[in-house]
Amino acid sequence: MSYVAPPLLHQQLFSLDHAAWVERLAITENLLIIQDLDGVCMGLVNDPLDRVVEIGYLEATQRFDGHFYVLTNGEHTGKRGMNGIVERSLGGAELAQLGRYYLPGLAAGGVQWQTRAGQISHPGVSEAELAFLAAVPKTMGDRLRQFFAPYPDLLAGPALEQAIQASVLDNMASPTANLNTFHGRLLDRPDVYLALQQAMQGLMADLLCDAAHQGLDGSFFVHYAPNHGRGPDGQEILWFSQGAESGTTDFQFMLRGAIKEAGVLALLNRYYAARTGHYPLGEGFSVRQAPHSHSELLDLVIQTFDPALMPTLVGVGDTVTSVVVMEDGQPVAKRGGSDRNFLHLIQAIGQHFNTGNLVTYVDSSGGELKNRKALRLEERGGTSVVVEGPG
Repeated sequence: MSYVAPPLLHQQLFSLDHAAWVERLAITENLLIIQDLDGVCMGLVNDPLDRVVEIGYLEATQRFDGHFYVLTNGEHTGKRGMNGIVERSLGGAELAQLGRYYLPGLAAGGVQWQTRAGQISHPGVSEAELAFLAAVPKTMGDRLRQFFAPYPDLLAGPALEQAIQASVLDNMASPTANLNTFHGRLLDRPDVYLALQQAMQGLMADLLCDAAHQGLDGSFFVHYAPNHGRGPDGQEILWFSQGAESGTTDFQFMLRGAIKEAGVLALLNRYYAARTGHYPLGEGFSVRQAPHSHSELLDLVIQTFDPALMPTLVGVGDTVTSVVVMEDGQPVAKRGGSDRNFLHLIQAIGQHFNTGNLVTYVDSSGGELKNRKALRLEERGGTSVVVEGPG
């Protein structure tokens, strides 16, 4: 009987062949890894200030220097930024700087660029936009105090202030209300938590109106994480809590164009320039200049990037959500997650250029946050196989 070779790794569905994945990274010279952060290299926790990263991971990224970028909706800078986590893990900022341990790539959905040395810039962002964003965290804190004023028996005084400090992320380019802490405190009052989600949704709408009144109409948008995908109007669909599920916990006020799938093009542009000295999309290209739809982004890659130089892309993420809801008496699948679209684009690029791109899903359901669906595994012939993915 003739030997039939197993399918290549990128042709497999829900592969658990970690050894083949490691080998692929080791032997591929023209390689670009694009990786999310929370839930991938760090466990998901209720309080973002509790996040830690292993030194071994930081050292591993250095071995892929020039072939590794991060792409996150979080930020490099600030009290809760990735740089602070790196510095605490190493024992100080000086060690991080001397060892060039900072993670290169795009944060804040693609509008905050960082080099290995920790140099930060915000391509395509105006000073007026940054000034507006700087005032948002205070507004978030005030709105949370206003919301809990009628519930002194649930949260008040120092306990409320502590929760607000943990929940308001004063990111420079993507201020965020993170409700993880509040969800944990309101497990026995799901009605109040649901009302809190609705209040934060209202706050986001108010901020957009305020920006328009200040001459910044069209500068910002709202990102919900996790979410149920996008509606017909292109806006993300908030995942309202049901039962023990927290649903949408992150309400991010972000710069228009700061979407991770556009970040794939910005990173490819920098990767090509590092290897050839030429920026296919121009040296000043930013995610804010990119189209938003999957088809337009893919077309731009096809039209602009030299196929002979296209790397094998490895996308790594964890936030891919799927839930079935009833609409007009019919079951409808709502698919979303902040990593879904950039992973989908990487997959499509690989299919067009025949570069064997790999989409790597990290099951982060074991963390403190209860808004991730675990992979379902079964033993078949002594081997674990995935029988149900994230959706």
